[in-house]
Amino acid sequence: MSAGPHPFTLRQLQYVVAVADELSFHRAAARCRVSQPTLSAQLAQVEGALGVPLFERGGGRVLVTEAGREVVERARRLLVGADDLVQAALRIQDPLSGTVRLGVIPTVSPYLLPSATPKLRKRLPRLRVAWLEEKTDVLVRRLRDGELEGAVLALEAELGDADRDLERAVIAKDPFVLVTPPGHALARPAKSDVAVAQAELRGEELLLLDEGHCFREQALEACGAARVREGEFRATSLSTLVQMVAGGAGITLLPALAVEVEARRARLCVRPLRGPGAFRTLAVVWRKRSPLGPALEAVAAALRDAYPVVEARRRGEAG
Repeated sequence: MSAGPHPFTLRQLQYVVAVADELSFHRAAARCRVSQPTLSAQLAQVEGALGVPLFERGGGRVLVTEAGREVVERARRLLVGADDLVQAALRIQDPLSGTVRLGVIPTVSPYLLPSATPKLRKRLPRLRVAWLEEKTDVLVRRLRDGELEGAVLALEAELGDADRDLERAVIAKDPFVLVTPPGHALARPAKSDVAVAQAELRGEELLLLDEGHCFREQALEACGAARVREGEFRATSLSTLVQMVAGGAGITLLPALAVEVEARRARLCVRPLRGPGAFRTLAVVWRKRSPLGPALEAVAAALRDAYPVVEARRRGEAG
């Protein structure tokens, strides 16, 4: 490690990342709250110090050069490390105080947070949790870039290369259940407490969430080799899925966590699903080198204790 002065500052790296994100000097300057000439001059200093152009300018657009892409990714990591250093210093005296930015996927937030929030406040009174609801890929990207300290998601989701850099604390195993209209062949009262085998789903029309929702891929995986027919309608929420089932458009799968709110309200038949992969594992994840690990472990413990135990979940675990 060099003991001499570095040829650029963290602030200059923030300018580099902002231009790469915005692909506009004007918008990057506004984001960094400096004038455009100031930002341009600082970027010129960085490019001069590194000896490579980071951006192509001209024709009314900005492009990141090949060399610039590597520099930008390294700059992101340095900035995240600097933020972690500040957080570590702030947390030395009281690691369970301050604000933690946590992401949460849409198929969890409306069913867990209402019961979990009061317990979090009671157990961790000095810790404020700022929640952001988004899809898994967005949360993982924001976590990697330091925009979030952690996220609540399903470990079965495709996390890409970020997976090896994440610590995790499991909250609960969330079984999947089959949801049908009352008159459906799979909804006969005699079968209501009996788990549905994958083979029974063969040829059925299954309603799913839209592309980008990790629960969509998990539902298809849970159906295994049943060769279900995917319905043409794609929902943006579990609530919409349930309403479509209530209207007779098909059947669907729900995580047991959502049953009490969604399926009971719509008076639909709910049966546990049997087979490998018929569940998801919910967990809090965070960057391995984050100084907030102890605080996030405590958050995970509070979420675990607040996790609702509904009848569909008990039946799923028993199966």
